[in-house]
Amino acid sequence: MTAPVSDPAAESAFDLYEASAPVFAHALENLANLLRKAEEHAKSQELDPASLIEARLAPDMFSLARQVQSAADAAKICTARLAGQKPPSDPDTETTFDQLQARIAKTLAFIRSVDPALISSAITRSIEVPLPSGSMSFTGRSYLLKFCLPNFFFHVTTAYGILRHKGVKIGKLDYLGAL
Repeated sequence: MTAPVSDPAAESAFDLYEASAPVFAHALENLANLLRKAEEHAKSQELDPASLIEARLAPDMFSLARQVQSAADAAKICTARLAGQKPPSDPDTETTFDQLQARIAKTLAFIRSVDPALISSAITRSIEVPLPSGSMSFTGRSYLLKFCLPNFFFHVTTAYGILRHKGVKIGKLDYLGAL
């Protein structure tokens, strides 16, 4: 048997768009599915939905609602900055599953509205991230890989962990979604 022929140039190609917007969209769709299952769980167990929406893994951590808001914010802010746009702003006022689903849907619509070429062209562009203590500078690639994706998946994973902790019947394949 011979080894498959590979094209080193194709293997080394890295498209910033393909590594960002579709990844965010896939995970947000999975998060929306997790929230649907959480809402079904609350109904079947006759729980107040707020008991899940306000749940936290630790007292000093964000609630489920804030984890969803933060994941949505991380995805849209990263997408906007990579595209050289001002990130849209949303108030963090969601208190129901329907409102959290709407937040995800709005974020997905924004991500899908951005021209992929704008994102792909940002691979070496300088991106400044304002922080309370100053700012951080990145290239587009390092911003996505070292800041955005870890931050985004931290909040998605924590939302998943909260729901598992509260007894929602979800598993790894729910987190990963249809691949």
